[in-house]
Amino acid sequence: MTNGSNLRFHKPARATLKDVANLAGVSEISVSRVMRDAPNISASLREKVMTAANALSYTPNRLAGALKSQTSNQVAVVLPSMSNIVFSSVLDGIESVLSKHGLHAVLGVSEYDSQRELEVVRELLAWSPMGIILTGLHQDPAVAGMIGQLDIPVVQIMDIDGSPIGSAVGISQNEAASAAADYLYAKGYRNIGYVGAWREKPDRSRARRLTFEKRLAALGSPLIGSYISDDRSSASVGSSATAKLIEMHPELDCIFYANDDLALGGLFYAMRSGIDVPTELGVMGFNGIDIGKATPLLLSGVETPRYEMGQEAARLLLSSKFEGPQVKDLSFKIIDGETT
Repeated sequence: MTNGSNLRFHKPARATLKDVANLAGVSEISVSRVMRDAPNISASLREKVMTAANALSYTPNRLAGALKSQTSNQVAVVLPSMSNIVFSSVLDGIESVLSKHGLHAVLGVSEYDSQRELEVVRELLAWSPMGIILTGLHQDPAVAGMIGQLDIPVVQIMDIDGSPIGSAVGISQNEAASAAADYLYAKGYRNIGYVGAWREKPDRSRARRLTFEKRLAALGSPLIGSYISDDRSSASVGSSATAKLIEMHPELDCIFYANDDLALGGLFYAMRSGIDVPTELGVMGFNGIDIGKATPLLLSGVETPRYEMGQEAARLLLSSKFEGPQVKDLSFKIIDGETT
């Protein structure tokens, strides 16, 4: 399937340091100092310069005058977290392809923060990578502007429900959520809850929950309740969130979790508390990480092809020059384990 807009055909002139200085009404030296994060810069000056830089989609050029091609053998990769094993699998897939072509991934971590992602992208692009891989489809508009000025290929991973900047590879989060709801309903669960984390900052997690709720309502079994932790995702957070959700809704007979880390925490809480799984409480995760296949009870969930997703992202990046932007919909599958 082909979709997206090919930025290479509409390349605007790359904004310069002088352009930013003129728009901000400050000197070029001041802009340079802000961009280098030099000490003793006032908050007002920084705000002026960064507002102008974002408006112009400006990125510094660390390779200016150093290379004729003005590009490197690096591929910028921006992931939201490395504490989640999901993304290490994706990165392994990316590297497995890039290494065969003499390319190297340079990593930036956004912590699910759009402003931090913008600054990470700006810094990575300053080194003129040959391409960039982003996570998700909902970046700050300035990100697309910066990539467009550099005329490099871009691939967005994990989600395909939206309009990508260039190419995209992943699964339909909406289809996965509907499939999870259908699966739990077919299993006979009627008092289903949901547990999430990260204050639900990942757009795809929020979209998945909303679709899950909508599908349950359509089946005549509305979601009983949800608990979204402010903390980053982990098994310990999943355990405490499960305790709180059950305390609020003791009638729960099943919980769908935003990911497997949280689901494993929920499973461990149930085992410690003497709650029989799945007779008294069904547990369903998302992603299908390996540890969920090695627990005393096989974790049910939606398995996503993270390693393959990384591989396909790298392939799309390398082929986009010849084939144009594409959207690749990968397959997910339901793991019918012993926890549901």
